[in-house]
This record gives sequence, C-alpha cells and structure tokens, in this order.
Amino acid sequence: MEKILQLFRAKDLRDKLLYIAALLTVFRIASAIPVPGVDIARLKRFFEDNQVFGLFNLFSGGALSNFSLVMLGVGPYITASIIMQLLTMIFPKLKEMYQEGGEMGRQKFNQYSRLLTVPLAVLQAYGTITLLQNQQVVVPLQPLTLVTTICTIAAGSLLLMWLGELISEKGMGNGVSLIIFAGIVAGIPSSIQQTLLSGNAGSNIPLYVVLAVVTVVVIAAVAFITEAERLIPVTYAKRVRGMKMFGGASTYLPLRINQAGVIPIIFALSIMLFPGMIASFFSQSSVPWIASVAHFMAGLFTDQKIYGIVYFLLIILFTYFYTAVTFEPHQIAENVQKQGGFIPGIRPGKPTADYFAYIINRVTLAGAVFLGIIAILPFILQAATGLSALTIGGTAVLIVVSVVLESMKAVKAQLTMRQYESF
Repeated sequence: MEKILQLFRAKDLRDKLLYIAALLTVFRIASAIPVPGVDIARLKRFFEDNQVFGLFNLFSGGALSNFSLVMLGVGPYITASIIMQLLTMIFPKLKEMYQEGGEMGRQKFNQYSRLLTVPLAVLQAYGTITLLQNQQVVVPLQPLTLVTTICTIAAGSLLLMWLGELISEKGMGNGVSLIIFAGIVAGIPSSIQQTLLSGNAGSNIPLYVVLAVVTVVVIAAVAFITEAERLIPVTYAKRVRGMKMFGGASTYLPLRINQAGVIPIIFALSIMLFPGMIASFFSQSSVPWIASVAHFMAGLFTDQKIYGIVYFLLIILFTYFYTAVTFEPHQIAENVQKQGGFIPGIRPGKPTADYFAYIINRVTLAGAVFLGIIAILPFILQAATGLSALTIGGTAVLIVVSVVLESMKAVKAQLTMRQYESF
C-alpha cells in the first residue's frame, strides 16, 4: 500500500499511470464499436458454443464477440513476433542482428515484426469473416464492403499495436501484455454475472464457494510457478591483474521453471484453430467425400475429451520447442567459461552444456505439465461441476497473474530509481 501511495504522490509517476489508463480506455471504447452487418445475438451464441473462439474472445475482452473494430486484438502482432523469433533459427544474420546488433539491431528487428503484422492482420481478418459467413453469423458482403471491412479490422489491430508500444515506452510494464490483461479483466464482471444468473443459482452456492477456493489456489499456484527458479551454482576463479585480485565469488545461474511463458498456449491454440477453420471452408463442398471429411473433422474437435487431450499434448510439445529456441545450452556454457566461471564438479565446455541441457529438460517437463493442466482446467471444472459458464479460465489466470507480477517489478524499479535520484 505504501508503494501505491508513493506512485500517486510522485507527479511524473502519477502522470504515467493516468496516461496508460487513458490509452487502455481508448482500447475499451474501440472494442465496443461494432462493424456493421453482423447478427450480434447469433455471434455471441457461436462464441459460447466454441471453446477455441471463446478463449480468443476472452483475450480480446469481448471485442471479437462484438465484431468490433479491434476484434483481432494484438493477436497478429504477437504472431508476427513469434514468427520473427523462429526465423532467427533459420537465418543466422537475423539472429546476429537481434542478439549482437545492440539497440539499433533490436529496433530494426521490431520494425520487421511490425511490417509482418500487416499481412497477418489482413489474412486473419479475411479468414475470420469467411468462417463466420459459413456459420451464417455474418451476412454475405459485397466485394467493396468486404475489402473495406478487412482494412478496417486490420487497421484496428495496428492501432492496438501502436497503443501497446506507447504504453511500453512509459516503463510501467509491457504494453501488449497490459492490453491483453485489460481485455481479460474487462470480461470478468459479465462472466460472473452470467454464472450467477444461470439456472438454480441459489442451490449452487456451495459449489460457487468451492470454485472461489479453487480460483484462489490456482492464482497462488500460478504465482509460485511463474516466480519459481532452478538455481545452478556457478563459481568464478580468482584472477590476478597487476597488484589486484579479481573474482573468487560464488553465485547462482537461475533457470525459470516456466521458461516459455504463455507462448506454448498461443501456439497450441493456433494449431487447434486451423482444423476447424479448414473444415468449415470445405463443409459446403460439392464433392461428397470432401464434405463428409470436413464434417467429421468439425465434429471431432467439438468433442471435449478429444479436444482437451490434443490440446494438452500440443502444449507440452510447444513448451519444449519454444524453450529449445530461446535457451541455448552451448551459448550459456560458453558465456560462463568466458567470464572465468565453472560449475563445481562439471568440466567447462561441452560437459557444462550437456549439464545445462539435462537440467533444462527436467525443469521444462514440470513447466509444460503445469501449463497443460492450467489450459485444460476449464474443461476439468466443467466436467466436475456441470457449469458451462465459469468465471475465468486457467489460461486467463496465468496471463493476468504474469502481467501483474511483471508490472509490479516495473513499478518497483521506477520507485527504486527515484530513491537513488533523491540521494
């Protein structure tokens, strides 16, 4: 509470908070402006019956179910950033620019991500409109109206990308994460209202109490796993330079248990989304066998058990994949050796890299299983309680808690910097 009071006492920090609140307000206003030509009631029913689109709608704060100007949220920008990270594995020059190019290299890398966001936003807008037209949720659009609608939706995503970067410049947290956080939090009151106003709400009071306890436990578990680290001891040898002695210290190299964050869930959602979209495209085919296969695929992914199992396995797979992309044991071992450090009992060089790989594989397994359980938690609770309208899913809790912890660290850094400046 004292730190919160310090934020509002300092004029510059208070101005930053008000500025961020104003930008988030712009996002919430834009999410309430719908694109014309849509049956909103039928659209809401479609999202209630579709788990994958329902989760995307949760991330956008209801903007997708409203078919608003910012219906895609920051999804295209996140996808572009992920693609650029993956491309660093294929193109060494791109990796060198990102890791060794300094501030100019990172700015150029981010500019490529922004440029890639434009075609991705256009493609995603066209795919979403086509899918909803096949579901008879959106009325058929004339060619000129279709182009105008696609450009408008893509421009909404670019607007959110710009707002996110403006928020990040204030140093109070990641702007894109805060936009997703605002979208999730904005949807909580309506979800609670929908749950409480469902049938037999009075007789379900004990069940709601249990769900509240489960929510608190899940939040505590997410905070614990998000902050959990595996500490590897590293010892630095003593070095004599002239008349002075350097080194000789012992420290720890932290490896996060949840090294990949929520990226594997986003990957898995994208993969799970494609079969349904492709099946909807070919369900109206004039070729009988193509239409039957499309109907079979659509029915397969509506089965909660099959969907949950495939979803869980994909998250574990992508957790290992993304960790392998972002964590390179050979590079870490080389950096430790260059600084004169070594792990007690492990020889420098390849044995150290193999040791890092062994540890990260074991740690990643715990993080991957945790992410998978968090992602399928809504299905487990719905099967156990019979309630189809739960207040918040495990993935949303993971994102909200992660963003809050990240923003708290940024705020503490701002306050600490002010204390140093005051001396």
